[in-house]
Amino acid sequence: MLKVGLTGGIGAGKSEVSRLLVACGAVLIDADRIAREVVAPGTPGLASVVEAFGEEILAADGSLDRPRLGAIVFSDAQKLSTLNAIVHPLVGARSRELEEAAAEDAVVLHDVPLLTENGLAPLYDLVIVVDAAPETQLDRLVRLRGMTEDDARARMAAQATREQRREIADIVIDNDVPLEELEQRVKDVWAELVRRSQASGPSAAE
Repeated sequence: MLKVGLTGGIGAGKSEVSRLLVACGAVLIDADRIAREVVAPGTPGLASVVEAFGEEILAADGSLDRPRLGAIVFSDAQKLSTLNAIVHPLVGARSRELEEAAAEDAVVLHDVPLLTENGLAPLYDLVIVVDAAPETQLDRLVRLRGMTEDDARARMAAQATREQRREIADIVIDNDVPLEELEQRVKDVWAELVRRSQASGPSAAE
C-alpha cells in the first residue's frame, strides 16, 4: 500500500486533481467528506460543536449551518483551533478505518485540506501539493464559488502559505493551466505513484 497525502490551498483545484487520480485507480479517503459525516445530525461530533459554539450554528432542520460556522471560525484563529480540536480526531479515526479496509496493493489517496497546517506530512509515504497562484485561487473562489472577495481572502489567510505547502511536497502539481494540461500532468503523476508503489512493496509506515 502506498499512502499518499494530497493537499492544496482553497481554490487551487485539489478536488479536480483528486477526481482525476481516482479515475486513474486511486482509493480516495476524503477528509472533507468525512468531516461532514462526523458532524451529521445525531452524532457526538455535532453535539460537541454545538456545546462549543452554541445552537445558533444549527440550521432549522438541526443540521450544521456550515456557512454560519465558517463565518465565525475563519475570522478568529482561536475559534478555528477549537473547532479543529473537535473535528480532526474524529476525522483521523474514520480515515484509519477506511485505510485499513483498502487492498494491500492500493494507492490510497488521503485528500486533506489542512495537511500542512496540522503537520500531517509524516503520516504519508509521500505528499502531493496542488499549487496555484493566489490570484488564481481568489478568482476561482469569487467567480466559481460565489464568495465575496473579503470572505475568500479570509479563508485563504487562515490556511498555510503557498511556500509552507511547497516545503512539505514530494510532488507539486501546478494548476495554473487549462484542464487538458492538468489531466496530462495528473496521468504523469499517477504513473510515478504506481512506480513507487511497485518499487516499495509493503508501506514503510506499516
